[in-house]
Amino acid sequence: MHAHGTTPRTGPDLARYRDAVADLLLEIAGHTGPEDLVKAEKVLTERLADAEFAAVLAASPEGCPAAVDRLLREVRHYQPQARNCAADLVAHIRIHLFALIDVMWWGSARAFVTDPDLLHSAELVDLEPLRRRGELHFRYRRQAWTLPLRAVRAADRRLRPERTPRTAGLRFARARRESVALLNQLAADFAAAAPGTPPLWVTSLARSIEQQRRLRALGYTATLPSAHCVGYAMDIEMSWFRRFGVTGVLEGLLLERQRAGEVNAIDEGQTWHLCLSPAMVGPALVSPAAGGSAAPDVRV
Repeated sequence: MHAHGTTPRTGPDLARYRDAVADLLLEIAGHTGPEDLVKAEKVLTERLADAEFAAVLAASPEGCPAAVDRLLREVRHYQPQARNCAADLVAHIRIHLFALIDVMWWGSARAFVTDPDLLHSAELVDLEPLRRRGELHFRYRRQAWTLPLRAVRAADRRLRPERTPRTAGLRFARARRESVALLNQLAADFAAAAPGTPPLWVTSLARSIEQQRRLRALGYTATLPSAHCVGYAMDIEMSWFRRFGVTGVLEGLLLERQRAGEVNAIDEGQTWHLCLSPAMVGPALVSPAAGGSAAPDVRV
């Protein structure tokens, strides 16, 4: 992994892009809700032709027209519900606009199509042995696979609802080495900046496209293509740390990494999504020939 503060590879000006997204969201903020979808889509379509947006869209592996079409489909399919991390239509649009940066970086990389692809990939490391050896500075929980364990967790939530974040846990405790290194660095920074606070908590790491489609079917905001499905994305718990008064500290650390060009950070409410920049990964790993399954059709 490159040193903290590494200058990313040349490409679209992402600071200008993020500023343009903020301006766009302000413009459509008064047109939220399902009944205002047509107006919001009209504003979005008009603004996507601006140079700041066009530069990122054109850098997408699928090409600008296809990227725009996919983005508009996601907007049209917005449904406010408990499992959708977007609080409203504007938040939904914001998440998908920022996710275009992930797609620009990793949209042509080979993804883990099925759960077995992910489980048996030599590109990922198993976190459990690392955790047992004390080599992880962050926390996570595994999904409860058995009914007895689910019952124990449900009882624990009732008795001690704030003891741990409200998350299902990792389906697969596997990640790329670069992701583990970044999370350990972030955890160390967080521990130094907020002493006495529980460690950094990770809610999601590598996923297969198969799992991503299951999440979409359940109503979660699970984009496709996704950097989770190539192993370069992770979700960090944020809401739970409000009870300790340190969310501002954690947000600041994540945004510092973003300004340094190391990650793309997306506020998704309860969690923040992070995607590693290609500048943080060895050149051999950026190539689609690096392994994994063949790049699949992930249209939605």
